[in-house]
Amino acid sequence: MATPQQMMQPRLRPCGITATTSSFNPPVSVAVTGFRRGRWLLSPPRACVRLTVSDAELASRGFAVRRSADGIDVAALNEVFARVGFPRRQEERLRRALEHSRVVWLSAAGEAARPVAFARAAGDGVFNAVVWDVVVEPSCQGLGLGRAVMERLVDELRRDGVANIVLYAEPRVVGFYRLLDFAMDPDGIRGMAYYRKSSSSSASATTTTTTANS
Repeated sequence: MATPQQMMQPRLRPCGITATTSSFNPPVSVAVTGFRRGRWLLSPPRACVRLTVSDAELASRGFAVRRSADGIDVAALNEVFARVGFPRRQEERLRRALEHSRVVWLSAAGEAARPVAFARAAGDGVFNAVVWDVVVEPSCQGLGLGRAVMERLVDELRRDGVANIVLYAEPRVVGFYRLLDFAMDPDGIRGMAYYRKSSSSSASATTTTTTANS
């Protein structure tokens, strides 16, 4: 899955969300980055998402639901990122990102600060939100935890009246998000990302071209 450092890769395709109705466990780690897009509306925007597994049931299985970043071990979150293929982030910058995000995560019994599943969204708090960094600890995959955090994250946003919720998904997890009622390129709308090459890359390309033509 893509990371914030990889979010400008053009191979990623945007998806939009509607509502959650069916049950599905992703076969691999779920990791997503997002990008603001066009008209993807939740209907009705303030309706609650039906959770496929309750907080109480998760608790009976040894998982506690957390709905803010308070108490999260940022270093441990970085470890989960690394285990699913993300590059490690600077912890101070990651803390700042969490401060500006709506966060839902799960911890395991006896390890209250260590996340085993995580998702966050950032936006204006009124109209738009972008889903980022949906990850599941590899040893906990296949248990429905990715779906659990996604359902709760969308529910929190919808309760705030946020109607436009978007994300990018790599091809291997598009099926998972479709079963969560994400739509691929709704109404033919395409997302775009700022993808400017660095001056050093341009200089290198020019040098290579000049040398090849000499």
